[in-house]
Amino acid sequence: MGVQPILVSGAWRITTHVRPVLNPFDGSVAGEVCQAGTRDIEDALTGAVSAFRMSRRLSTHQRVDALYAIAREIGERKEALAAMITRETGKPISLSRMEVDRSEFTFRTAAEEAGRTHGEMLPLDMNVASAGRFALVKRFPIGPIAAITPFNFPLNLVAHKVAPALATGNPVVLKPSSNAPGTAMLLAGIILESGLPTEMLSVLPCSGGESAQLIEDERVALVTFTGSPAVGWPLKSRAGKKRVTLELGGNAGVIIDHGADLGLAAAKVVSGGFANAGQSCISVQRVYVHREHVAEFLEMLVPQVRALPTGNPWAEETVVGPMITTAAAEQAEAWIREAVDAGARVLCGGHRTGAVLEPTILMDVAPAMKVCSQEVFAPIVTVETFTAFEEAVARVNDSVYGLQAGVFTTDLRHMFQAFEELEVGGVIVNDVPTYRMDHMPYGGVKSSGFGREGIRYAMEEMTERKLLAINPR
Repeated sequence: MGVQPILVSGAWRITTHVRPVLNPFDGSVAGEVCQAGTRDIEDALTGAVSAFRMSRRLSTHQRVDALYAIAREIGERKEALAAMITRETGKPISLSRMEVDRSEFTFRTAAEEAGRTHGEMLPLDMNVASAGRFALVKRFPIGPIAAITPFNFPLNLVAHKVAPALATGNPVVLKPSSNAPGTAMLLAGIILESGLPTEMLSVLPCSGGESAQLIEDERVALVTFTGSPAVGWPLKSRAGKKRVTLELGGNAGVIIDHGADLGLAAAKVVSGGFANAGQSCISVQRVYVHREHVAEFLEMLVPQVRALPTGNPWAEETVVGPMITTAAAEQAEAWIREAVDAGARVLCGGHRTGAVLEPTILMDVAPAMKVCSQEVFAPIVTVETFTAFEEAVARVNDSVYGLQAGVFTTDLRHMFQAFEELEVGGVIVNDVPTYRMDHMPYGGVKSSGFGREGIRYAMEEMTERKLLAINPR
């Protein structure tokens, strides 16, 4: 396995600084990747500006055909892409294949949306002075997009930024996660073969300090970032007048109402709280169960969690692999100990081996504990009880985050109450907040950020409405 070059305006480039990427499960070297420096980033930005002169004039059929070609090729290379995801992140191989399938869907949906980016006609003759006049409204691409992506979905979260940018005719300069750059590079190779102008894409693994150049440069029209609030909010303050979209995570809550299907809820919490070691922005973290059902619910939940296959991400049956680093697992373990010292009970799990943390359920927690108030980004779920539905809604809202929430209920009044009152970007009924279809609007409120992904919604962020007012006389 050779050193992976960076991609600068469609051309591969070797740099002097090379960084190893380590497999979090066994510490083996998953690859060696060149790192971009100041000159490389400048060349990429200059190239993106130049590429925009071409890309903004691409016909609809050129963009549609290219995006369909990318989707097909992702499907053809499914095993290679899945293997790279698992090597770099430790994601269980079965979940890596699912991510590839989602990425194929994301690009295919972008192709479909590129073919139906509609404008509108407005009548302007609403008074005598404007008799006979009308207007056309059309969306135009805004220019170079700077995209910054995390490790946990190193293919599909890249797809959610790159696909809508290409669909709207905008060049992209991508900074992938330093923990998983190789996956983005494989995707870049596929995009270069799609028929789009190769200069539309740069992929620049680099340090957070180097990426400030992307955020601050006035030639960038939009910065789209997925990651932690600690990085995202300062990024916004440095971005100047350009557009910014932020997806910054959460500590997702689930309400299990009186009369809800407990078997369904337990099964969904198991997958939503512990798959990929809980390393998802919408992973189940806080569960609120009606007091009358908590004993029965735990009788269903705890044995399923204890039985989860854990450890080796290459084993087909594994659900909970390693966390991205041993340091991340150590922090989660410390938060468990801190909660226990403050009175919480461990119902199962709680132990760590290297980067692998056992799936853990905690009870008797308090809102101020880090396992409740912060984003654990780990296989940890807390369970609390409530009596009135209004109480459960208030408990979910008692958070600085607001990305998605799940509500298990058979009561239509409670469903619509949750929709009206939960302070989140999405309410998922009779499923967990981890549920996401890649074409639905996705994003949060409060510290979870602002702006929306989901192909059509991201395309709206990446285009500008322009009005043409016509006096035909």
